[in-house]
Amino acid sequence: MAGVTGIATGNDYTSLISSIVALEKAPKQTQLDTLEKNATTKLTSLGSLKSAISAFQTALSTLNSPSSFLARTAKSSDDTIFKATASQSAAAGSYQIQVSQLAANSKVALQSISNSADAKFNSGRMSISLGDSEVLDLQIDSTNNTLGGVRDAINKQSSTSGVTATIVTDSSGSRLVLNSTKSGDGKDIKVAISGEGSDGNTSLSKLAFDPSTAKSLASLTDAEKAAGQGGYVTKAQSAKLTVDGLSVVSDTNTVTSAIEGVSINLTKVTAADTPVTLTVARDESGVKANVQKFVDAYNTLISFTNSQTKVTSVGEDKTPVTGALVGDSSVRSLLNAVRTEITAPGEGGGTYNTLASLGITTDPKDGTLKINDDKLTKAISSDFEGVAAYFTGDDGLASRLTTRLKPYTDSAGILDQRTDMLQKTISSVDKQQKDLDTRIAALQERLNKQFSAMDNLVSQLSKTGDQLLSQLNSMPFANKS
Repeated sequence: MAGVTGIATGNDYTSLISSIVALEKAPKQTQLDTLEKNATTKLTSLGSLKSAISAFQTALSTLNSPSSFLARTAKSSDDTIFKATASQSAAAGSYQIQVSQLAANSKVALQSISNSADAKFNSGRMSISLGDSEVLDLQIDSTNNTLGGVRDAINKQSSTSGVTATIVTDSSGSRLVLNSTKSGDGKDIKVAISGEGSDGNTSLSKLAFDPSTAKSLASLTDAEKAAGQGGYVTKAQSAKLTVDGLSVVSDTNTVTSAIEGVSINLTKVTAADTPVTLTVARDESGVKANVQKFVDAYNTLISFTNSQTKVTSVGEDKTPVTGALVGDSSVRSLLNAVRTEITAPGEGGGTYNTLASLGITTDPKDGTLKINDDKLTKAISSDFEGVAAYFTGDDGLASRLTTRLKPYTDSAGILDQRTDMLQKTISSVDKQQKDLDTRIAALQERLNKQFSAMDNLVSQLSKTGDQLLSQLNSMPFANKS
């Protein structure tokens, strides 16, 4: 509704009505704004608290995992010779490894074709084998009887055959170069031709290759090279090494059968009588890193809750700054539960039964944890099983803390209930805000009508007064004293 101009009285009723409406709305609006702000702030803080707890639970889960303490490291004294990895089943120990030969795959160059652009091979069958195993059988006909056609036919089945083909051109012509993805003794590439016809201008038998009679390309005479004779680039061979003097042969350079639970990736041959040391040990540094993650996650949780439950004085006669979760009983009880478990003696039956015995102490100022690196390292090195017993298992610290957190973090747990309550509060504020806006709009409309009616009445009375005054002035006695 438009404002009331107050033409009859000369008063600004629009401003007056706005002031009345604002005074009427202010107390309730302030209450709703404060309630919504507090609820939203608490809701955000609870979300951050859940994230901190989740990170802490992840660290606990990692620390409580048997794999954390069963993990093994495998270190080579010369990474240029080999690198190694170890599984949980690997036994700790030291091994002397001498590598005399690396595994290699077969690579061969077939006879060159001098007139390759015009060459059309006779039809027939082309069989490619790796050692005694046939991996590819091709029918050569008018659809693929060129050098490029044979190449494409080979590559089309390379994913299953393990053989790829390329065309290389030199001074003698163009030729197919075949490469195998499989290494190991006796897996040389062999190409056999059978059932050759006479429908082309180039013999298909030129593509035949017998590894038992072939020479290496490097050993060909100049005349043989000029004639385009084929040969092998590399022969297939197995890796050969000794482990503590025991001979080991592997078809690939990834040796998994030599030492149980250990995978050795060979990259270079050792010098004669110069073995490389492989050391397999418990992953003490990994355990130490997991303990550090546990401490960091705990400190993040404690620091966050400290900041959110803290009241900070900002000077005399000034309102102190309070954290969003000050006075929140659920947060207070969670902190007490976690701190109680952190300081409680362990029940695992190992050498260590407190964090302090491992070199992990509580800072009295803020309740965070500190690590004495030397003491923790010594504990892990001297009694690995004792450290594991303290943290892992049903009675271990990680499991006990997880149990303490469970009522708060479970679906429909304490924190979810608090979140639901705050969300309901915000929804209630939204409804109350709509109701307030409706009531204030009705008040403003009513005041507009009332002040408008009053202004109209004043206007009518003013007109009536003017008429009466005019009539009185026209009376015969009007000019008499």
